[in-house]
Amino acid sequence: MSLPNIPTISPPLTRDEAINLIISSIAMEELGLSHIINAEGENLQFILGTLPGLTGDFATISDIMAVNDSVHEMLNSIAHNQLFLKSKANTALSSPVLPGATGVTGPTGATGPAEGPTGVTGASGATGATGATGATGATGPVGAIGPTGVVGATGADGAVGPTGANGAGGATGATGPTGATGATGATGATGPAGPTGASGPSGSTGIAGVTGATGSTGATGPTGPTGVIGAPGPNPTATAGFAANTTGAVISVLLGGTSISLPNAQLLSPDISVNGANTVFTINTAGRYRISYHINTTAALLTSSRLLINGSANTASIVSPVVALSNYANEIVIDLAVGATVSLQLFGLVGLATLLGGSAGASLMMIRLS
Repeated sequence: MSLPNIPTISPPLTRDEAINLIISSIAMEELGLSHIINAEGENLQFILGTLPGLTGDFATISDIMAVNDSVHEMLNSIAHNQLFLKSKANTALSSPVLPGATGVTGPTGATGPAEGPTGVTGASGATGATGATGATGATGPVGAIGPTGVVGATGADGAVGPTGANGAGGATGATGPTGATGATGATGATGPAGPTGASGPSGSTGIAGVTGATGSTGATGPTGPTGVIGAPGPNPTATAGFAANTTGAVISVLLGGTSISLPNAQLLSPDISVNGANTVFTINTAGRYRISYHINTTAALLTSSRLLINGSANTASIVSPVVALSNYANEIVIDLAVGATVSLQLFGLVGLATLLGGSAGASLMMIRLS
């Protein structure tokens, strides 16, 4: 393998011209990278369907993920290239300026006076920083104790304190001996008879006697005739309906919601009807209903499901996951009036959802409870 051959440039480039060409090449590369980044942005607009004037089918999730990976790899390559361009630009901009060749020595100037005037005295230099404080010297010995001072005069007596509280009373003395009993006086005359006292309380009831033996059971009377059978009561569950989609249909989901057609395995009582698109079920008997649904897709999607009651979303029926799902199920109990409508929807994602085929891709069940 031969070594690379650099062509001869005539006239030769100067060092400054070479540096300018390097900086220009960096600018051209940056311009090219800006066009590449703009093209990647248009790729994302195209695959997401936001490019002005775009028509045609919606992209699948796999298409979006593939374009996302391509853009990610391209941006990584651009970031690496930016590091090389930055290093290249820094090196070019920080190149030292080389001095030119020494020019021809000029003629010697005229000789000046023998002694020039004394120059102006320069400004005093800044005062140096204060040196560090030296270590503290050792403590000197304790001096001798001085003589004791003269004792001061005794102070005047303090004021008399307040009188203390009275002490507790002494114990009561012992009772003196009882005097002798005096002589009994003469008996007085008998007084008149007092009124008759109230009757005393009744005595307690005596013990109850022993219960006699139970008599023998009498003979059973003849059975009466059977009554007439009443009319059958109402059967609320006679109003019920079921419908499914087993065809593997592809649902074009919109942000505002797309109703799912349920044309298969329909079992509807006479008071439940369905429109021609098999998307709206009308209930013609008022009552309390249990309504449940299932949706099964071929791939996990970050979309949401719900029931529409009379054209409005029922909050309790919404399944709105935070991670992608392929199975959606819920049920509610609700009071419905005559003429109420029920629909099953997917919403919240602009894209395509494919239902399972040959099985219950989607199903709806309605049962009247009362």
